[in-house]
Amino acid sequence: MHAPEYDVLIAGCGVVGATLACALAGAGLQVGVVEARPAQAIDTSNLDLRVYALTRASERIFRNLGAWDDMAKLRVSPFRAMEVWDSQGSGRIHFDSATIVEPLLGHIVEQNIIQVGLNTQLQQLIDNGNLHLLQPAHITQFQLTANAIEAQLDSGQTLSARLLVGAEGANSPIRNLAGIPCQLNDYAHSGLVANLQTELPHQAVARQRFLGERGILAFLPLKDSQQVSIVWSCPKRLSDRLMQLATPDFEVEVAAAFEHHLGAVQLLGDRAVFPLIRRHAQHYVQPRLALVGDAAHTIHPLAGQGVNLGLLDVACLAQVLLESHASGQDLGHYAILRRYERWRRGDNGLMQGLMDSFKTVFAESLPPVRWLRNIGLHLTNHNEAVKNVIMRQAMGLTGDLPQLARMR
Repeated sequence: MHAPEYDVLIAGCGVVGATLACALAGAGLQVGVVEARPAQAIDTSNLDLRVYALTRASERIFRNLGAWDDMAKLRVSPFRAMEVWDSQGSGRIHFDSATIVEPLLGHIVEQNIIQVGLNTQLQQLIDNGNLHLLQPAHITQFQLTANAIEAQLDSGQTLSARLLVGAEGANSPIRNLAGIPCQLNDYAHSGLVANLQTELPHQAVARQRFLGERGILAFLPLKDSQQVSIVWSCPKRLSDRLMQLATPDFEVEVAAAFEHHLGAVQLLGDRAVFPLIRRHAQHYVQPRLALVGDAAHTIHPLAGQGVNLGLLDVACLAQVLLESHASGQDLGHYAILRRYERWRRGDNGLMQGLMDSFKTVFAESLPPVRWLRNIGLHLTNHNEAVKNVIMRQAMGLTGDLPQLARMR
């Protein structure tokens, strides 16, 4: 009986898959990564349309893996405060990191910047011999053997591992090949993203305005004091219209929807739109198989928690696997993988439900609901203890955090 080629085989080398590869190969495991997209140089000279609001926990994960410094050298955008307000009333909340004696709430970081930082670490692990990257390639099928899982590539090559991890995103082929059902909730909304130059400086404050039936508009501060990334989560008919507007008309509509809080705006580059669908895999694990990140769950972007939940998946799975490996256990054993699933599935589902509740409440236009939510915003804003709890939770400073998400 031959030993598997890899301890862990990861499908997908995006942000989540690459982070897992760094965590496991960096700790000495033999890791294979299969990535469907062809290798190409990453352009960081222009702003990326896809940005993430990274929590302090996510920052720690990248710091502990050695990837953060490379990101910081390129472009990371700290934000120290956040303002949220309702367009259908006077309710408003202001969160400030200074009230919990923290220098900032988090960072806005573009996807391409994160990928560059991770790729530097991946290359070092490839050079050290702990990591093998197959690109472009994708897994077409897999089957279990006595002591491994064998995956067939589109090239005809077969790879064996103790564990296969699906990290290829929301439409995960691994999840589909495994026959894992996925609960879906199509919000019938889209997320429109763009980068803007603003007339007024953003002052390192993230801002979000609830627009009732027109959705939620967020202005996320970038490194330049007068540049922001916007995410407008709105009904599909509105996002379609906004995408078709001439640039000057689009700029006027966005500024007006944001009550001109940062003055006039100028579009930088392109606009893009993506569908908003909540997904939750019925199971995160099977014998010798696990799902992480968007392959296991997707969430409404109103609180920017999507990638942060995926990174916590990675940190928890890595801890479970490395502890099991250190004690000589089989990494693909179902009982071991269930520890990861129990750790993460409930928390992810709770966050999904919370975001859905916020979306529903703030989209409602009935006067009693509008009155109640504005009262709620006022009361919360004047209760520093409650705000501090919310901030610390959102920043990833509390809860059952894995070791990789803690300060070392």
